[in-house]
Amino acid sequence: MISKAETQSIIHNSIWKQNAGVVQVLGLCPVLVMSSNIINGVSLGLATSVVMLISGAAIAAIREFVPNELRAPIFILIIAALVTMVDLLMNAYVHDLYVVLGIFIPLITTNCIVLARAEAYASKNGVVQSGLDGLFMGLGLTLVLGILGAMRELVGKGTLLSGIDLVFGASAKSWVIHVIPAEYNYQFLLAILPPGAFIGLGFLIAGKQALDRRAEARAKSAMKQLQLTESAALS
Repeated sequence: MISKAETQSIIHNSIWKQNAGVVQVLGLCPVLVMSSNIINGVSLGLATSVVMLISGAAIAAIREFVPNELRAPIFILIIAALVTMVDLLMNAYVHDLYVVLGIFIPLITTNCIVLARAEAYASKNGVVQSGLDGLFMGLGLTLVLGILGAMRELVGKGTLLSGIDLVFGASAKSWVIHVIPAEYNYQFLLAILPPGAFIGLGFLIAGKQALDRRAEARAKSAMKQLQLTESAALS
């Protein structure tokens, strides 16, 4: 079993403290290319999360039986098998989205985020912990992809949820939010193209660091106030 405190620690570490997108800055290729809108980014992120969840649990389950010199190839084989399953399922059930995501689904196999967590965490911890770590590391990346995709789509096209019909069918086209009316034919290429992804990711990294500094300052202020209160009580 896993305690509530340990679960909270894994979730906080995966989503915020060691976020793969804005802290470790891993897997930049899919982050920069597939974050052109919310749907593409979130879809690829969720596919990666599923692979990381199952691969983390599977690798943790067999870690004691794998020789050190064979760890890397065996881990890659497990990840590749899972990616193949995800690839076939997406091809069967969301084919239009599958075509858009293209080569980036098979490339999850070589994504350094997936292999890094398998090597750094799953190979040293229990099944439940490793599964949780993989899932929330993937969801942390998905969060970054979603926010970055929203920023680029909004600034670049003036819309949100563009391409949602690729997931839910043609009837979902009406769900697209046109922040800037379609008749204006608004487009800002810098945001849509990869340079816009670099700029947007830079803003996200800077924003997280600013929030961390503010939280640290508040914690120091609270600690100082507590010390002053204790000193006053003793005197």
